Amino acid sequence: MNTDASWPDLWEAEQRVREIQVKLHQWASDDPNRRFDDLYNLVCDPAFLVVAWERVRGNRGSRSAGVDGVKPRSIVFGRDIFLVGLRDDLKARRFVPRPVREKLIPKKSGKLRGLGIPTARDRTAQAALKLVLEPIFEADFQPCSYGFRPGRRAHDALAEIHYLASHSYEWVLEGDIKACFDEISHVGLQDRVRARIGDKRVLGLVKAFLKAGILSEDGAERDTTTGTPQGGILSPLLANIALSVLDDHFAEAWEAHMGTYTDRQRRHRHGLSNYRIIRYADDFVVMVRGNRDHAEALRDEVAAVLAPMGLRLSEEKTTVCHVDQGFDFLGYRVQRHRKRGTDQHFVYLYPSKKALASIVDKVRELTCRGTNPSLEALLHRLNPVLRGWTSYFRHGVSKATFNYLRAFVWHRVVGWLRRKYRRATWKELRRRHLGNGWWPEENGVKLFNPASVPVSYYRYRGKNIPAPWPIRTEEIGA
Repeated sequence: MNTDASWPDLWEAEQRVREIQVKLHQWASDDPNRRFDDLYNLVCDPAFLVVAWERVRGNRGSRSAGVDGVKPRSIVFGRDIFLVGLRDDLKARRFVPRPVREKLIPKKSGKLRGLGIPTARDRTAQAALKLVLEPIFEADFQPCSYGFRPGRRAHDALAEIHYLASHSYEWVLEGDIKACFDEISHVGLQDRVRARIGDKRVLGLVKAFLKAGILSEDGAERDTTTGTPQGGILSPLLANIALSVLDDHFAEAWEAHMGTYTDRQRRHRHGLSNYRIIRYADDFVVMVRGNRDHAEALRDEVAAVLAPMGLRLSEEKTTVCHVDQGFDFLGYRVQRHRKRGTDQHFVYLYPSKKALASIVDKVRELTCRGTNPSLEALLHRLNPVLRGWTSYFRHGVSKATFNYLRAFVWHRVVGWLRRKYRRATWKELRRRHLGNGWWPEENGVKLFNPASVPVSYYRYRGKNIPAPWPIRTEEIGA
């Protein structure tokens, strides 16, 4: 695909990118063995760069600078010069990614997680490259993979787990990959990319991003011989390409031995297990219809599949359990127990204790800060946190949890008011800051009520999740 188009506006650029992505996805879907040989010109195409820049500027990372100290959101008036210069360097093969700036983020376990922040130029080039590669590899990804894929979300993975656990897949292998993003083998990853991409210029660009290096917080620069730094726009796609070895292995086993109802029943009669994997990024579970020994045996099988990609299972975090014991996945607790008032047992999803503790800690943090801000300012900080958390967990059995959170938040905010206005009587506080129903509000801004969020069932979509680029004859010119 040779392109030499002029610089379009954003609407024209999005339309052009969309049309080309549909074609790439169509060709990749039609021929699973096809290798794409002329893609680099698309990475340099003005339309792809305009859309890529808009995505870089529009995400939360635009407030963070790379090693050059330039924040994407600060590039306003020089946008055209910035994109023209980037395109010239890409076309002339002068573009060389700079090391990512390391930012250490504390984890709940007390350990630190490294986040790699590329420069604005590198982020834009990565975004353009992702626009080209994603529709091709999406044609190959299995339905059991849900993380960092367009049109898919965590609730789809949870719905599949609920469906399988409710249909006799009672044993669970909870997999935890040790330092996944840090230990992915560059050789193994590039081999999987090379299976689809024949353009050596694109392969060289992918390799350049993998080998760009890291500038640590202490100012030392180190090479990257393995892994793909978290924080880069391209990293989630590359991680999915690497981890798709796991999806492909289990999909092939399913099609070969468990593809039909008759096959599964025959295996069950002969004492063999049926099993399926559900993966969200580097978090996965294998649902097993069989016994504990069957689930334990899959641990070594998974480890053997991951080994060529340089990945290892965490011995202490990779466990086997029964659905009656319950397990945590993506913030939810999945467990089967008796329904109150009946003798029937059902599989339930509800917020895990760790997830509830995280929102409680966040509310404590926000309401423990100084009392100089107004109540309105506090509510503006608190409401988005509560709204986002309840929106994620509204598809579980969460009503009791939401009611508890409502009472907790009310007591924390009222306690904050009591500390702020120490001389005010309770009657004055109630008149000035508690509206109808004794609910905190100021200047028309009310405290978000978690108990007001309706709980709804998330329907299991299975293989009916629509493709991100629907194939239509008029779009591909067939």
